[in-house]
Amino acid sequence: MGFFDNIRKIKDEIDRVESSVYTGKQSLMEVYERNVKLEAEIAARTKELDTANRQMLTLQHIWDMMNSSKPLSSVLNAIVNSLQGELGYLHSCIAKRLVDKDGIYLQLVACSGELFGNSFLERFNCDPCDLRLKFPDIEELSNTIEHNRIYHSKDILSLIRSVVPDVSEEFVKDLAKTTNTKSYVLVPLSYKHSHFGSLLVFSSREEATENELNFLNLFAKQIELAITIADLFQAVKEQAITDGMTGLFNRRYFEEFIKKEAIRANRQNQKFTVIGLDLDHLKRINDKYGHNYGDIAIKAIAEVLKSSCRSIDIAARMGGEEFNVILPGVDSQGGLIFAERIRKTIEAIQLEKIGNITASIGVGTYFEHSEDIDELLELVDNAMYSSKRNGRNRVTLATPITEISWQEVAFSTFVDILSKHRIPIDSNTSKLLDTKLNEMSINNDIVYQVSDELVSTYNPEHEAGGTKRKVILATLLAKRFDLPKESIDKLKIAILLYDIGNTMLPKELLSKKEPLSEEDKVSIKQHPIIAAREILQPISRVNDIIPIIEKHHENWNGTGYPANISGEEIPIESQIILIIDSYFALMEKRPYRDALTKDEAIRTIMDESNSKWSDKLATEFVEIVKEDI
Repeated sequence: MGFFDNIRKIKDEIDRVESSVYTGKQSLMEVYERNVKLEAEIAARTKELDTANRQMLTLQHIWDMMNSSKPLSSVLNAIVNSLQGELGYLHSCIAKRLVDKDGIYLQLVACSGELFGNSFLERFNCDPCDLRLKFPDIEELSNTIEHNRIYHSKDILSLIRSVVPDVSEEFVKDLAKTTNTKSYVLVPLSYKHSHFGSLLVFSSREEATENELNFLNLFAKQIELAITIADLFQAVKEQAITDGMTGLFNRRYFEEFIKKEAIRANRQNQKFTVIGLDLDHLKRINDKYGHNYGDIAIKAIAEVLKSSCRSIDIAARMGGEEFNVILPGVDSQGGLIFAERIRKTIEAIQLEKIGNITASIGVGTYFEHSEDIDELLELVDNAMYSSKRNGRNRVTLATPITEISWQEVAFSTFVDILSKHRIPIDSNTSKLLDTKLNEMSINNDIVYQVSDELVSTYNPEHEAGGTKRKVILATLLAKRFDLPKESIDKLKIAILLYDIGNTMLPKELLSKKEPLSEEDKVSIKQHPIIAAREILQPISRVNDIIPIIEKHHENWNGTGYPANISGEEIPIESQIILIIDSYFALMEKRPYRDALTKDEAIRTIMDESNSKWSDKLATEFVEIVKEDI
């Protein structure tokens, strides 16, 4: 091979090497470029995943808030703070749509951070929620809201001018630079099929991605759900403490509040006054015009109380036509002035068909008349009843108890029964109750507790507090029949003692699951006589209670026991005990049946009208228990 052939061969080798190097370089460049693209795609996907995670976290926060039963204002503030903190918006707000003489505007109800910055708020000395937002293109905005579409704008200057129209253009531009806001997004919010307001977010970016807008739209739906749930929570809460007919507080709330008020009064050594009010002649109104007009009269009383009370006063409907008002920091003279003012206001009302209505009112003051809540309420109740008995449409100031109260009679009767072992309960229970009676002062709670514990010795299903509820219902029912105070006091004592004869019956008889034999029935029918004659007759102070207890199982149609008397022969107090005892028994579990619901018990009561009790008694009783919490 010649010299030139070798040169050509070497050149060919060099060309092949160069070609190989070039091809390799091209491959390396392609790999590099693919890696760069892949890294960019990974970074983008990572950013999207991070955004999605933050979005999911924000939505989770909303769900947590929705399930917390917190007030709507707390829920909305948590929502806007989540948007700002987790999704990186400069500010976020929830605004309610309002209309006035100047047109449509948005009033902020929740706002994250300090909208437009510290300098803005300091200069104009305002809270963000005092701001009104009027948008530059109101027609476009209205159209957007009407069609439930997202509104995105970069016109920050016009927005600032709408919030603070009386400032210089230089200030507007400086403020826009300071806030670093490049655009804002408005998402309409609906509630109960109408426009509630808008979600507003302020961004440091001029553009908003499609994913971002989709998320804000989804986020807005969760806000709408949060508003609905929070509103439901609030409605349920209000229903639990308010009377459905009048909008006043109910008995439950009143009883809780007066306990707290007594604690506050004792701590601050400050009086408070209780006003008791009873609409006159409600039954006459119902009978003459119908129950709808009776309800109108009750609502009229409620409106008077609402308009007359201060913000710190508590007005409650206690049931039926009875109302109570607590006046914190008011003595008896101030209470009398308040009571007389509402009496005159009520008297001046003119109702369709009914004409004038009036009310009987009692006034009592903590510290002046009693330092025991139950006794104070008793005194107010007695004063109100005195107003009714002395001609109605008047105000009566309570007077301290000067004679032996029904509580004292009941208290001393329990002491006698337990200390002299007049009933066969175990010695430990007897000693415990006797000690409790001797170590505690006389009040309603102690006599209720002792009665409950005695009943539970022969009826394990008896509910704690049941005796107190029975006394309350019996008192309300007795007032429907205009019983005098003396009769009501006897009825209260009889409620505490009427079933005490059951302690003398064999326990196996009371817990028997199979049907009672004739012999068993004879034994059961003896318990009113046992209670009246064997246990209570030796106790002289309750001799006038014995006829009530003896006849509390007599039926209206004469089929009861022990004497088979009927109709008006049966003392009204005995009739009241029978219907109340039957009602509570129906809702207690028995060895031979399950407990009935309240509605089932009411239906049973009405089914036995003119059989076990009169139709009038059943009707009045059912009206009361339907309002009982």
